[in-house]
Amino acid sequence: MTKQITLTIDGQKVTAPLGTTIMQAADSIGLHIPRLCFHKKLSSIGACRICVVEVAGMKNFAPSCCTAATEGMVVKTNSQAVRKARRDLVELILDNHPRDCQICERNNNCDLQEMANTLGIREFTYEGERKRYAVDASAGVTRDPEKCITCGKCVRVCSELQGVNALSYAYRGFRTTVLPAFNMPIKDSVCINCGQCTLFCPTAAITETDATAEVWRNLNDPAKTVIVQIAPAVRVAVGEGFGYAPGEDKTYESVAALRLMGFKVVFDTQFSADLTIMEEGHELIRRLKNNGKLPMITSCSPGWIKFCEHFHPEFLDNLSTCKSPQQMMGALIKTYYAQKMKIDPASIYSVSIMPCTAKKYEASRPEMKSSGYQDVDAVLTTREFIKMIKQAGIKFNELKGSEFDNPMGESTGAATIFGVSGGVMEAALRTAYEVITGQALPAIDFQAVRGFDGIKEAEVDIAGTKVKVAVIYGMANVHKVFTEMEQGQRTYHFIEVMTCPGGCMGGGGQPYLPSQAEALDKSWYEKRAQGLYKIDELKKIRKSHENPQIKQIYQEFLKQPLGELSHHLLHTKYQRRLPQGIPSKVKETVSI
Repeated sequence: MTKQITLTIDGQKVTAPLGTTIMQAADSIGLHIPRLCFHKKLSSIGACRICVVEVAGMKNFAPSCCTAATEGMVVKTNSQAVRKARRDLVELILDNHPRDCQICERNNNCDLQEMANTLGIREFTYEGERKRYAVDASAGVTRDPEKCITCGKCVRVCSELQGVNALSYAYRGFRTTVLPAFNMPIKDSVCINCGQCTLFCPTAAITETDATAEVWRNLNDPAKTVIVQIAPAVRVAVGEGFGYAPGEDKTYESVAALRLMGFKVVFDTQFSADLTIMEEGHELIRRLKNNGKLPMITSCSPGWIKFCEHFHPEFLDNLSTCKSPQQMMGALIKTYYAQKMKIDPASIYSVSIMPCTAKKYEASRPEMKSSGYQDVDAVLTTREFIKMIKQAGIKFNELKGSEFDNPMGESTGAATIFGVSGGVMEAALRTAYEVITGQALPAIDFQAVRGFDGIKEAEVDIAGTKVKVAVIYGMANVHKVFTEMEQGQRTYHFIEVMTCPGGCMGGGGQPYLPSQAEALDKSWYEKRAQGLYKIDELKKIRKSHENPQIKQIYQEFLKQPLGELSHHLLHTKYQRRLPQGIPSKVKETVSI
């Protein structure tokens, strides 16, 4: 049994387990101590000092986020001296911060802005020199170091949850900021563009690279046929931008909004998710039957792919050669659909709406031009989609639903669950089982691969073959599993990897949560996941190989899974990747 201690906080007796911090003890009685650098999913470093409290017997104020509560401790969280210290600290931060709140990406959803308002700061007290740094918009995420308050959340999420370490503190004192190694552009660094830093950043120091202006220009160009696709995870999160609860299905309202915005054709990325399962499922079957490279590892998550290229190139041959659903759809829009509708593919402007900032990077990869053009011209995050709906003056809450266009607008429940960790695995198993055995699945839901554990394992009996599978999210978890695989401690046939917490529905391009302290709150993400599982359950068809439009595209165009045309349009390969722009003398010593 854990030893209990008793302390006094603002006159109240509080009992808590030994090792509890002052902040945790205060939280346990419903007392919120202001904070900026703290996040319950990250290590506590006491960087901002906004959470300072008075502790009887201590000479200096104590940072409550990383000061352990002790037996008999007496704490004051709201004394006049503490309030003044917090105000002084926030005023000093504001003095060194851009004064552009009204035009800032995070206006009305900024922890610093909220803190200043809570503390009643109504003027700039300290006038002085401000640090100046250039904006880096070279990748799917944009850094604005002038808005950085050096809280270190981005550094810690990149290191502790993703295991990438793309960011670190640089310089000292007044000039301290956060940068990639050698201050190189973020596109040349080991950054995997996952965008989790954008969810954790309390200001707008890191955001997605905005594509809305470019998309509006093309929507207003009469020479362009602007076609859009929308991913599974977007539909259970977009409503959050208009007051709906997370997980509410807003599929058809989203389609209606896209038509009002001016998109000529609206396709469903879930169609190409079904197509991905057809190709990936047959690829798995081929590897199992022909002693191919195992384990086969899914390749739908572009952040994971870049991570593998940088940090685990020894597993590149294990990756499925399938492109992601976004890229499959992009290639088919400018080939199959263009031919079918007699449209010049050069006039097509292809847009995708994704929960993911790494999709922006993926669309720009040089190998993603199998249609003869850039397969996907622009990627919008869910946040950008919400912004454009509001810019268009659309009353989202009053919209009547609209259906997707054909022939790439029909999907199955298997495609819907692509948006949640374990969904790609489950969808693939539904199809692989029935293709191999020729028999209907006894139970369509694979509960063993569901849930919010970062590492899940299961064993599936397919016609007498015990197929060992794993589902992983978060790159730190990937590194752990892959290291143990290399040491012979784990063996699998098939592995699903997703970059972000809980899968795509926790992607870096999803709506900011109401409180940054809850940016990885399971209950919030579970609601989005439940929304996707509900859509799956309500679908008339829940297996990818039974989608009639999938059957149609093979009959009319692709001919067969893993066929010559499928291989050209829907598959790709990846390569070992080193950071670019490292000074040559240093690069000689770099080994990844």
